[in-house]
Amino acid sequence: MDQSKSQVFRCFAYKRPGFDVEAQGLRRDLREQLGIQGLSGLTIFNRYDVEGIGQTVYEQAKGTVFSEPQVDGVYDEQLPACGNRPHWLLAVEALPGQFDQRADSAAQCIQLMTGGERPLVRAATVYLFTAEPEGPVVFTPENQEKIRRHLINPVECREASMDKPETLVQSYGIPDHVETLDGFTDLDEAGLQTELDRLGLAMDLDDLKFLQSYFRDWERRDPTITEVRVVDTYWSDHCRHTTFSTHLDEVNI
Repeated sequence: MDQSKSQVFRCFAYKRPGFDVEAQGLRRDLREQLGIQGLSGLTIFNRYDVEGIGQTVYEQAKGTVFSEPQVDGVYDEQLPACGNRPHWLLAVEALPGQFDQRADSAAQCIQLMTGGERPLVRAATVYLFTAEPEGPVVFTPENQEKIRRHLINPVECREASMDKPETLVQSYGIPDHVETLDGFTDLDEAGLQTELDRLGLAMDLDDLKFLQSYFRDWERRDPTITEVRVVDTYWSDHCRHTTFSTHLDEVNI
């Protein structure tokens, strides 16, 4: 990638008033279901970071790929100031390794538009919550945690940083050691629950008990963290409908 294409561009696209049905529905849910009555405003931004294109292509993509000018507004680089209104920003992005359809679709569209190489695109959803200056205190730590739990499914997404990265190129080192969960097969129910919480697994306690019995009675060893993570992924709601009806008769590596 040459120096002229090393810049990371960032924009925030949002639905204009009258078209922001999703934001207004979510605001209503947070007020009625979570009891956050002082929440007066909510704007949802689709944040895009893109690398591998020049300024001209970025300007074209901003109004054709990242937004629809008829219904969307776009901010470059930074969100607007909120003045004296109490506000809180929450950014949410897909977990590393999770397929991000919005980012992938944007990258494909830009490639089709230019006829060149596919750029790197990273997407996130940014929620801007606002309250009235003279109203009740809304963004307490307790309310922020309620909103996080409502919006973030830890199986597939996480809270994202608001800082713009210098590059979207990701490199992963090769681990020199894979952790073994020593003593896993001997844990009692309380110990399994502790491991479940420590690792943040998507499976429930009964699933983990079943996994423990398999390694204790069949493999006769403790599992590695990789084995537990792979099983946890394939037993998730996203994957179980394909894996539970699939039978692997032979695997050659």
